[in-house]
Parts: sequence; structure tokens; C-alpha cells
Amino acid sequence: MCDTVSMDLVRRMSADATRHLPESHRRQRRRFQATSDWPFLLAGSLIGGGYILLVLALLVADVASTSLADLTEALTQPEILWSVRLTLVSCTLAAVLSLWVAVPLGYLLERFAFRGRGLIDAVLDIPVVLPPLVLGLSLLILFHLPIAGTTLEQLVQRSLGLRVTYTPVAVVLAQFVVAAAFAVHSMRLTFARIDPRPELIGLTLGGRRSQVFWRIAFPQAWRGMVAAFSIAWARSLGEFGPILVFAGATRMKTEVLSTSVYLELSVGRLEAAVAVSLVMVVAAVVVLGVVRLVGGRVAG
Repeated sequence: MCDTVSMDLVRRMSADATRHLPESHRRQRRRFQATSDWPFLLAGSLIGGGYILLVLALLVADVASTSLADLTEALTQPEILWSVRLTLVSCTLAAVLSLWVAVPLGYLLERFAFRGRGLIDAVLDIPVVLPPLVLGLSLLILFHLPIAGTTLEQLVQRSLGLRVTYTPVAVVLAQFVVAAAFAVHSMRLTFARIDPRPELIGLTLGGRRSQVFWRIAFPQAWRGMVAAFSIAWARSLGEFGPILVFAGATRMKTEVLSTSVYLELSVGRLEAAVAVSLVMVVAAVVVLGVVRLVGGRVAG
């Protein structure tokens, strides 16, 4: 009933506005209304549909260029199994670390207006737009840059007893640097969709900001956290350049699925490279499904 009344009101207002237009404007308006929308819709469908067909063609090409026997043979190799295990562990650790950073940072950037927030936004975009090889090289330089007679690599090794460069630790760190930026953007969008009025009410009732966050904002953000974790995990899965430069691609040591594709191609084993690529495609599709299913209603 209300929708019908609103539509009638819109029609009457449109008719009143049209009545006061000059005759030339009314004729031009009638010509615009008489023009069909099919050319515009057809052009948009062709442009968008062409890109969708390209993506589908890439997937079909991957599937058509391998077989179940090739996939089974590739996934039973000790090197590939090691790569799968390291990929699962490193991507999960990188996603957890990304979420640990993204939740507080996304909340602060969304709920508070302070000097320098624009600069922080720009810094967070650097890992996203920086060329991957440059990012890996920057990590390598950072850990071997002489500072006060030592390096960060030596300092970590003396204090924690572990090496970073060209080890699995470097794999996780390279994945985390990029994935965290995506997770922060996702969490910021999550808190932007959460109504801040209950938090303001909690503050007026004498609650501290930490209490308001943990009891009101945090429970409502669980869908966004799942989405941010999934996005960070998928982004870690696809990392190659920073890992190759900072961690290397050593078999049974720092090899992950993305570098497995590179190593298999380097020795001319196209079937194994495609098989590993299909594993990554399946993992990415699963993660995308999780994001769509759970993270689609971020404020739910």
C-alpha cells in the first residue's frame, strides 16, 4: 500500500515538473524515453561476457591439458606433498597473523578520526600496489641492512634462536606482509557496516572503549573476520614473487605450491605444473565460496 502511494506521488511530481518544461524540452524528453535500452544492454553484456568467457576458458584449458593420472602422479611425489603441507601451514599462520593485525587496525581506522589517518591508508596500500619482486627484495634488504654493527637477521637469530631468510619463517613473513593489507581493508569495511550507535550508548552508560569493543563490536564482526581470514589465506596461497626472493624455492625446505609450479616448469614438466595449478584453483574456489557464503552478510 505504501509503495503504491509512493509511486503515485512520484508520477504526479514528474508530471508537474514536465508540465512546466518548454515544448522543445518536452519533445526531447519524449525522444529519450522512446529510445530502446537494448543497444546499451547489449554492449555491456558483450564486454562483460567476453571477460567472463576468458576466465572460464582459462579454467577449461587447465583441465583439458591434464588428466587424472597426471594429477595423481604429481600429488604423490614427496616434493609436492611437502609443498602442500608447507602451503597449508604457512597460509594458515599468515592468515592468523593478518587477522590479529586487521581487527584492531580496521576498528581504529573506521571508528576514529585522527591526524595522519590518510597517511596510514596510503601505507596500507603499498603492499597491494608494490611489485611482488620489489617487496621480496625489500624484505631481504631489511633483514640484512647493517644497523649499529649488526643486522635484523643476526638479532633475531641471537634472541630467538632461529633464522629467517631462506627458511619457512621467511615464507610466512612474505605471505603475511601482503595478506595483512587485504585483511585490514576487509575488516575496515566490516566495522563500517556495523551500526556504531550501540557502542555510543555503551560509552554514555559509563563503559570503557575496550568494553564496548569486546562486548558490542567484536561479536558482530565475526562474519567479517571469517571473510578477512579467507581473503588473507587465499592471497597467501597466490604469493610467489616475495617468496621466491626472500625465502627461495628450495625443494623440501621452502617450497610452496606457487613455487612448485615454477620449479616444475623450469624442468619441463608441464603436466605436473598444471596439476599443481589445478590444486591451487580448487583451493581458491573453496575459499571464494567461504567468503561468499559467510562473509557476504558482513554486518549480519
